[in-house]
Parts: sequence; C-alpha cells; structure tokens
Amino acid sequence: MSIEVNNISKLYGHQKALDQVSFSVSKGSITGFLGPNGAGKSTMMKILTCFVPPNSGVAKVCGLDVQENSYEVKKNVGYLPEHNPLYLDMYVKEYLAFVAGVHKIKNIDIRVKEMVELTGLTIEQRKKIGALSKGYRQRVGLAQALIHNPQVLILDEPTTGLDPNQLIEIRNLIKELGKEKTVLFSTHILQEVKAVCDNITIINKGKIVANSDTHTLQTNHNKNSILKVEFDRPITLAELQNISGVLSVQKKSGNSWHLSFSKQHDIRQEIMKFALSQNYTILSMQIQELSLEDIFQKLTNS
Repeated sequence: MSIEVNNISKLYGHQKALDQVSFSVSKGSITGFLGPNGAGKSTMMKILTCFVPPNSGVAKVCGLDVQENSYEVKKNVGYLPEHNPLYLDMYVKEYLAFVAGVHKIKNIDIRVKEMVELTGLTIEQRKKIGALSKGYRQRVGLAQALIHNPQVLILDEPTTGLDPNQLIEIRNLIKELGKEKTVLFSTHILQEVKAVCDNITIINKGKIVANSDTHTLQTNHNKNSILKVEFDRPITLAELQNISGVLSVQKKSGNSWHLSFSKQHDIRQEIMKFALSQNYTILSMQIQELSLEDIFQKLTNS
C-alpha cells in the first residue's frame, strides 16, 4: 500500500477533528477523499504530508511512518493544499525553478519546461503569479507538487476555480498521473469522482463512513430499487402499501410517489394491474437507483 492509515485521531483543543480513522490507498490508484466541510479531510491530508502530527495512531506513506521519517515522506509526496500558497511576486518559471532547487533537482531548466507543458502553463509562463487567474494559479500549484516526480500525490480541492475546459484538462491529467502514481484527492464535485476515481473514501464528523471502489459502493447502496410513479389524481398511502412487492412508500410532490421494492421482484406489472382495477391513470413510471450524490447525502446527513 502507498498510504496506510491506522486509528489516527487528532484533537484541536477539546474538538476531535479525526476519530480513529483507518483506510488505505493502493499503489497506482486514484482515490477520491470526500466529506462535508469540517469533516476532517484537510486535517488528514496535513497529517499524511507531515504538516500536522496526529495525537494517536499510525500513518505511513510508501511504508514510511509520517512521524518517524517525515523528511523521507516529504521526498515521496507531492502536495497541493486547499489554500494554494504561492509567492505572488515571482514569475511562474522562476517559482518552479525555486521549488526544483529546494528539492535539489538536476537539470532544473529541463524539468521546469516539462512541468509547464504538462500542466498547460505555456502561455502564462512568463507572467508573475499574482497576475494569473485562480485557475492558472491552481495549475502552478499542481506543477510544484509534481516537479520532484513524487510517488504519491495528495491534492486538496485541485480543480477549485477552473473553468469547464480547464476542468476537463486537469481531470485528464490526474487520470494519466494515476497510471504511474498513487493519487489521493479531495473534492466536492461528485461527477469528478465518477469520472476520475477508482476508489472512494468518505469521512463524516471525523469518522470514515465508506471506503470501497466506486462500483461496490453504489451496488451496496442499491440493494433495493426505487420506482417513481405519478398518477392522474390523489391516491392514499394505504392503497400503495397494500400492493404486492412494495417495501416502502414515500410521498413526493403532487400525485407523485417513490415506491421501494426488491430487485428480485419488479413491481411495475403489479402497479399497472392496481391502476387498471381502480381506474387510475399512470402519467409516468420510472425506475431510479441511488446516485453517488444520493449515497453521499445518505452517509453524511445523519
């Protein structure tokens, strides 16, 4: 495993930001680290990048303990923080050369050129960072995280401030990087997770509430199906509950209802028979499964 987290807890005064968190990220995979604001995502990332020590537990990156081998861990990790700290008075190429020098990289000019091209900074490379848009500043932050060719990339909200075209470019870049490197990144854009990630880890109130590949997560939360059905006039809850195969009933707006049923027992034929027998007209009927957004809300709204 490239990242191993075992029973990590972190306190800020009396507030517990992380509560015995455990998860792992395998080598060469892309994991989306999700959670509401204040759930503990950034704190966990700061621990993995040796900026903040945990109060208890063990975290390892590339087999190295983040507390006992922090210097070596930093060599193996590229980090883009949530609030991208940049020297605004430095030029793009000047800043990247400075970071490369900190990492004692040989052939700095060649490496800077490679990063400028890789992150799409070519047309902005001679500007001061302070003159760049927020999206291009994110690209500079990503370039500095990559410049020392780390084995693990930890990216906290890497696509913040990007326009739709830039978003697609950075997503594709992350996917390409994931073929060779281990990537852990946080985001609030769930479509981004579906498009990029192999695995999902969800944290809520300092605790891990889900940790699996995207397919398994959705399969486990879609053991029953939902039928969206709209009738032409009002109907009672009791009538729907009495239909064979209906597990639960939820009233929606107007004359619309959500009916839960087992995947092994499709209730659509039963609904049609019921409507015909009671002289109701079905205006619409559609099977719906929980989306990633629905699952996220279900796990984090408790």
